[in-house]
Amino acid sequence: MNQYETVFILTPVLSEEQMKEAVNKFRKFLTDNGGEIIHEENWGLRKMAYPIKKKSTGFYQLLEFKADGELVNRLEVEFRRDERIIRFLTTRMEKYAVEYAEKRRSKAKAQVETTENKEE
Repeated sequence: MNQYETVFILTPVLSEEQMKEAVNKFRKFLTDNGGEIIHEENWGLRKMAYPIKKKSTGFYQLLEFKADGELVNRLEVEFRRDERIIRFLTTRMEKYAVEYAEKRRSKAKAQVETTENKEE
């Protein structure tokens, strides 16, 4: 199984609850079909570089997961079928990208912990 990273943009007209429902749909699709979610980030509502489908903002979501190539193909079909998805991009992570992602996550976790300690 390879490790993949997918970023998808949801339409900005969704409520917070609808956005979470859409993300849960894809998370459940991956886990039900033998994928393993490693990391997930919600980047929130962001302005896009150019309008897509007459929308200039969108909810960005990142999923990092392990799966086989066939599952990735089926996931992308699900993205295309869902009208809430504006754009998506899935890339296979090489070993250096995996190491970098792990370092980035541990660094972010350490920053959160130091911030929490300062607040106490």
